[in-house]
Amino acid sequence: MKNSKNQGLHLRFLTVTGVIAGLYTALTLLLAPFSFGIVQCRLSEALTILAAYHPAGVAGLTVGCALSNLVGLSMGANVAGALDILLGTLATGLAAWLSYALRNVRWGGLPVPATIPPVVLNALIVGTELTLVLGPVNLPTWLWWMGSVGLGQVIACIGGGLLLAYSFQKSGLDKRLSNNSFTNR
Repeated sequence: MKNSKNQGLHLRFLTVTGVIAGLYTALTLLLAPFSFGIVQCRLSEALTILAAYHPAGVAGLTVGCALSNLVGLSMGANVAGALDILLGTLATGLAAWLSYALRNVRWGGLPVPATIPPVVLNALIVGTELTLVLGPVNLPTWLWWMGSVGLGQVIACIGGGLLLAYSFQKSGLDKRLSNNSFTNR
């Protein structure tokens, strides 16, 4: 009986991971001109707030980002190229993990601090990536790319993420997401 229960929990975790990865990938590719552009605002990054509610958010966001970057490269939309598959995914994965670590820190009932890691890490890592790929490699260019990516992340993660969190809170979905199962009603 215990083994069956563990298998059910693992299956549920994998299912939630897959749904989050699929949503992230679909939203990124649907909005590809904004997701991969030189000045980018990847609205799918609003989903990073899910890591503050469910541990599957970390894996789902990381897998979704890797798939998005891979497909974006094959479509010719990903201006950063193959480097983005590694570094962009690393930025999103680390940010999701830190957002999960901050899941219990709330301001006004919302996981506001959990929105900060995706902004900071993507600005630093993807900003550096774009500087290396698009150049020239110097401090003003690096600051420009960091600022550009950071602004897009503020819009998506803080603006969009907190709007999602507020919607979750008003609908009661935050409780269902946070209890790590979707069977309780």
